[in-house]
Amino acid sequence: MDQSKNTSSKPHSRSVVYTLTEGAIMVALASVLSFLSLRLWPQGGSVDLVMIPLIVFALRRGAGWGVGAGVIYGLIDCIISGGVGYGWQAIILDYAVAYAMVGLAGLLPNKPVAAACLASVTRLLIHIISGVVIWGQWMPEEFLGMNMTNVWFYSFLYNGTYMAGNMILAIIAVAVIAKSTSLLKVQKT
Repeated sequence: MDQSKNTSSKPHSRSVVYTLTEGAIMVALASVLSFLSLRLWPQGGSVDLVMIPLIVFALRRGAGWGVGAGVIYGLIDCIISGGVGYGWQAIILDYAVAYAMVGLAGLLPNKPVAAACLASVTRLLIHIISGVVIWGQWMPEEFLGMNMTNVWFYSFLYNGTYMAGNMILAIIAVAVIAKSTSLLKVQKT
């Protein structure tokens, strides 16, 4: 057996193992944080700290790894929160794809606040689309004291109310982490 091939793959495989381990820890942290949430609406939607570890991981390891961690977290959250009863369309959009969008923060590794904004806005867009496509048929006649006649506007209001809080929390947390620690920098292994 050629030892040069075997030796050259060890640093790469060690790096992959470290990244997978870090991703698993961040997904687990996000899962724990999901229990510490402020639920705004009985049909779903809460203000929480879930996006923060996912954004940190994406900033450290890149968008590809971040999207993967987001999908895994979304599916775990779906199971934990009982979302499996909503149908496959909701599982895909409201859980897997919505949290995959959080991983896009990794596209802006040197701009953590912009990355948190990107993660929040793209997740919100997926929830709005889901609100129209899946949940729009249950739009109430009145929401937040306003008559509802447009399903897009209703979905924006419904999802925007809790996502605004999530975005503010993510921006503040990521800005503090970026200024006060080296957590967003990956150590070479």
